[in-house]
Amino acid sequence: MVFRPFLSPAALYFCPMRIDIITLFPEMFEGFLSQSILKRAQDKGLANLHIHQLRDYVAQDNKHKNVDDYAFGGGAGMVMAVEPIINCMEHLEKTVRYDEKIFVTPDGERLTQKRVNSLSIKENLLILCGRYKGVDQRIRDHFITMELSIGDYVLSGGELAAAVIADSVVRLIPGVLSDESSALLDSFQGDLLDAPVYTRPAEYRGMKVPEVLLSGNEAKIDEWRYQQSLEKTKLRRPDLLKD
Repeated sequence: MVFRPFLSPAALYFCPMRIDIITLFPEMFEGFLSQSILKRAQDKGLANLHIHQLRDYVAQDNKHKNVDDYAFGGGAGMVMAVEPIINCMEHLEKTVRYDEKIFVTPDGERLTQKRVNSLSIKENLLILCGRYKGVDQRIRDHFITMELSIGDYVLSGGELAAAVIADSVVRLIPGVLSDESSALLDSFQGDLLDAPVYTRPAEYRGMKVPEVLLSGNEAKIDEWRYQQSLEKTKLRRPDLLKD
């Protein structure tokens, strides 16, 4: 087990984080993984992301590479079958020990910054993307260790949710962001929404930057930002202040 003291949302790493994603649509991740933060993390050797085509793990006698079937008991929608998913997971687990095996689903635990923080100090993550009506419940009961949702709505599949999880976790790895303190000041890190931010010019078409931000007084600036964060949170997300 790699020792990573919890010094920040992600801590000191002695080996790259590995994320494996199982999907029926690997092409959906090509552009996402080759740009921005995730590309930077991989180029720096801080994270390894691997995409696996589920159809590669169907039985050899399955000529049409079917990965779904009708639901027992009837009802609309097809269900992703047990065999190819288990085949894929067992193949991967021959060489990787996963800290969490995640299924992305609308009825899972709501993804929060606290959960992202906890995932960012893991070593190996596996994410299963559902499609159709969902996956056979036996997968969820016996092979999945965590179920996550990115919101109370339904998408066509789990790929977008898996990408959101990967991005939110990887950006917290020390060295990924140019300014590591930036991640510590994001909205939700302290149960408050982030304060307003401004850049040059200090005045544009009569619209001025608050004077306190130009004062150079760090204590006053910190206090202003805290008050702004508090007021924004009270107005937009009072639920975050209930505790």
